[in-house]
Amino acid sequence: MSTTTTTTTAMTERQSQVRIHLHTKSGDIQLPQDTGPILVSTELKRYQLSTLVNRLLETTQPLPLEFLINGQFLRTSLDEFLTRNGVSAETTLSVEYVKALIPPLYVTSYEHDDWISSVDVLSPSSKPARWAGKAYNGTTQQILSGSYDGLLRVWNMSSEVVATGSGHTAAVKAAKFLSPSQIVSSGLDRTIRLWKVDQTGAEASLTPTLELYGHKSSVDSLAVHAPSSRILSASSDKIIGIWSTKKAEAPEADETCLPSARHAKKRKLSNAKPVTQRGPLSLLQGHHSPVSSVCFDEKDATIGYSASHDHTVKTWDLTTSTCVDTRTTAQSLLSLCHLPEAGLLATGTSLRHITLIDPRVSATNISAMTLRGHKNLVVSLSADPSSSYQLVSGSHDGTCRVWDIRSVRNEAVERVGEAVYVIEREHAKVKQPPAGEGVKVFGVCWDREVGIVSGGEDKVLQVNKGM
Repeated sequence: MSTTTTTTTAMTERQSQVRIHLHTKSGDIQLPQDTGPILVSTELKRYQLSTLVNRLLETTQPLPLEFLINGQFLRTSLDEFLTRNGVSAETTLSVEYVKALIPPLYVTSYEHDDWISSVDVLSPSSKPARWAGKAYNGTTQQILSGSYDGLLRVWNMSSEVVATGSGHTAAVKAAKFLSPSQIVSSGLDRTIRLWKVDQTGAEASLTPTLELYGHKSSVDSLAVHAPSSRILSASSDKIIGIWSTKKAEAPEADETCLPSARHAKKRKLSNAKPVTQRGPLSLLQGHHSPVSSVCFDEKDATIGYSASHDHTVKTWDLTTSTCVDTRTTAQSLLSLCHLPEAGLLATGTSLRHITLIDPRVSATNISAMTLRGHKNLVVSLSADPSSSYQLVSGSHDGTCRVWDIRSVRNEAVERVGEAVYVIEREHAKVKQPPAGEGVKVFGVCWDREVGIVSGGEDKVLQVNKGM
């Protein structure tokens, strides 16, 4: 072989290999020791890399893994990645391996009589069950839905309604499990209602136990924290409410907010047992447009956050009922959730994207990242209970999208992420909605055991889960 041929062959071999340094931030899948940079073929794709790392991990059962390089998930061969991103094969690549997110496959659908505005889940690993502690030792999995027909419905996993709550005089806009035996809801009738869930008999029942008055317009969002007996509410009257779930602790309601005398008389003439009425612990003012969403800080329940059509996110000290910080964006904000490990707030916007906001007073940039892909309003958000980096969004474009905030690319003026998976409305695939009805998603909830639950304009509650 000539010298020229030998040199060319050597160069080709060098170019077909690249050094990678493997690492992870997950404590439960760490390599036994730092292997240092290793030489691998540039022809390797995700599956082959996953096989390699599983061999290094010495796993008894292979773990499906994903690989992040420079903030991007590897979806091609290493060679294609290097070429597309203009990275030299002489560079040592820092490769982070993470447990793969399994595609959320369609499981089932539950049909309603009207639009579904809100969904929540009770399972042994859900917050309400964990808050209940030893008081809850069951294996119950249930789904709660609020509907524009004014009803609450509790479903089992066999698509059966096990309990129905009727008390709202207009559409329900928000519904949450406080505990396995307690539910809170709110709606267009300006009220917040607490319900007792009784599942001791042959059939479960929902009994109203407390009515909370104070808002002067629709109550569109609720956040709950059972350990402190607190509820946060967001209303189109531009106000956030702080409420107690305890009758003895809650003050009397303002008479001007109570139902009219005509409604009171009607209630008196009925056989229904009168329900205790109470007012707010505090009403927080500061927004200049309807408040679309509220949430508690996941690590400190004395802190709350609110998002509004006035383009702002506000941070509240709930013990003193004061606003301690305001972050102003360029668009109306329609939904909100806290990503505690990342220290960020995810906000769904009217401009069809999700803005991740750093709420720290010391933060120099308001927007830490933008998640793009939706084609209409982003009205509902829920964090992945099994990951610090993932969340799901529901949109008026008729889809839910799953995001991983580790997957991001740097553009001219911002960091941008794209959806990992898109969940479409299964109902629309097999049956085109009748005229006048669409597939807008209004509510979404992610539970570790049940999966991703969503509902909306198609009157269908849909469940998707990574199998």
